[in-house]
Amino acid sequence: MKAVLCRGWGDPESLAIDDALSPEIGPRDVRISVRACGLNFADTLQIAGKYQVRPPFPFTPGLEVAGEIDVIGAEVRGLRIGERVMAPTHGNAFAEEVVVPAAAAVPLPAAMDFVTASAFPVAYGTSHCALTHRGKLQAGETLLVLGAAGGVGLTAVEIGKTLGARVIAAAGGPDKLAIARAHGADELIDYASESIRDRVRELTDGKGADVVFDPVGGDAFDQALRAVNWQARMLVVGFAAGRIQTVPANLILVKNISVTGVAWGMEGERDPAFVSRDLAELLRWWEAGKLKPLVARTYPLTEIAAAMRALLSRRYAGKIVLEV
Repeated sequence: MKAVLCRGWGDPESLAIDDALSPEIGPRDVRISVRACGLNFADTLQIAGKYQVRPPFPFTPGLEVAGEIDVIGAEVRGLRIGERVMAPTHGNAFAEEVVVPAAAAVPLPAAMDFVTASAFPVAYGTSHCALTHRGKLQAGETLLVLGAAGGVGLTAVEIGKTLGARVIAAAGGPDKLAIARAHGADELIDYASESIRDRVRELTDGKGADVVFDPVGGDAFDQALRAVNWQARMLVVGFAAGRIQTVPANLILVKNISVTGVAWGMEGERDPAFVSRDLAELLRWWEAGKLKPLVARTYPLTEIAAAMRALLSRRYAGKIVLEV
């Protein structure tokens, strides 16, 4: 098969498309003939050696796929050859074939195309895990979403609204904020020109946000921490801004704030069925019209470097997808 190969830490241009052995399949696995795969910020970190998972060289990056099952392990029940599925992969997605535990493969609704499906697992799975399992977001609470027009932030806006929260979306620039509004945000903050702290306090009559969803980190986190309510939950999802913040313990203490990590990928490695159950629920929400995945651009797999550069440019709202 053809696959993207990383042979040493580097930038997107260091990646190569080359021949690779088809992955071996275990008795409880399925092999997917990949039709599309979602691109994530974590992929750019991994090839640079800056991600928490550092596989041995050469390796194939990529965390989510959609395609058709072409081989089924001897002990697998409930799935069939030719079935259209999505799956988180925890690596190895940027290839023509990938093997995943059968418990991680989620059948697609008939109306969902492969490009949309490939953009679904990581972004929606992360936000759902963050807001329900980790953040315990309740109807009527105020949710502040940082990076609200990004691949994962936009899904947090939609899921927050579905759960009944009042959603404040923070993003850089009016065009991105307009997209967040179209996906359900109640209030908007342009952090290119406004203070997150001051605007949140203004919008909440001084009370602050109950839950903060933060895939950005850095200065945005620092400001948000100073604009939260009593017993707020700060959800640490990522560090797209490039600076990993230090959290002042005194601020956590005085308002009984919880600072909670969201490592959705590791949840999936420990318990694939947990993740697939969440994705099945999210797909039901999609069928009901509550979720509207946004794919900003697609690239062929052979243009992996250009696709990564598009992601890193932050020009695009929504997801970047590779077609195989």
